[in-house]
Amino acid sequence: MTGNFAGTPDNTAVRTALWRALHAQADQPPHVIDDTVGARLAQDDDGWRDRADMLPDKSRGKRGTIVGRARLTEDLVEQAASRGVDQYVILGAGLDTYAQRHPDAGSTMTIFEIDQPETQAWKRSRLIELGYGIPEWLRLVPVDFEANDNWWDRLQAAGFDASRPAVVSWLGVTMYLTQQATTATLERLASLPPGSTLIVTFFRPLEDLAAEDVVIRRASREGARRAGTPFIGFYTPDQIVDLAQQAGFGAVEHVSAADLADRYFTDRTDGLRPYSGEDALIATV
Repeated sequence: MTGNFAGTPDNTAVRTALWRALHAQADQPPHVIDDTVGARLAQDDDGWRDRADMLPDKSRGKRGTIVGRARLTEDLVEQAASRGVDQYVILGAGLDTYAQRHPDAGSTMTIFEIDQPETQAWKRSRLIELGYGIPEWLRLVPVDFEANDNWWDRLQAAGFDASRPAVVSWLGVTMYLTQQATTATLERLASLPPGSTLIVTFFRPLEDLAAEDVVIRRASREGARRAGTPFIGFYTPDQIVDLAQQAGFGAVEHVSAADLADRYFTDRTDGLRPYSGEDALIATV
């Protein structure tokens, strides 16, 4: 189930979904995000918590990052919806479960999930099998990036209106891309109408990490290399801010791992907090 062959989801998509689920099962409340749907989607048996990458102590830093960035994103989506923004685009959606955990979102918003065809076909099948279905307001947009599919054209063909504001999340992707590819996507998103918001995550260079987090990066880097998806995109905060501003975004806010910890992880006694290797950027048009 966790390979990247025809009819199976991407490894990273599965791991991310299971980490979100593990937070609700293994960490003390209050939970930063409560996602039990991800485990239902991703697990193929009852032993997923015995996986080496799911051991609570071993995965704490990455798990903190995953749930922290998810909470930040969903807070931004709610803020955008309160301003009347009615389009939410998830680039590299994987096994995102926002639509399933917020079934009322369809009354005010259309959600577009973009990902590789194999992962999306598998997810579509699982959603139907589990009884969630695919409501009209949830648009699964398969894009074959390896075949140079134009994701912007595919998105508009699925009903996205580029003349109206949108909130866009782009999480856990830029580390796999060249700077040229990242810049091109930023420029495209900066062309959205005023009132649009982007949240994107990025990997900081190894020398920027806290000493205790270097081992986490090295292990994930080796895993990515073995999976055939090596990490190639690293940015300092100044570099990613500069890219976003040059692309045409107006206001740009860097959210560090420490900032994320201050927002969502204060007063925890279990040691859960985001690791220092991945930060977020919030950019508005």
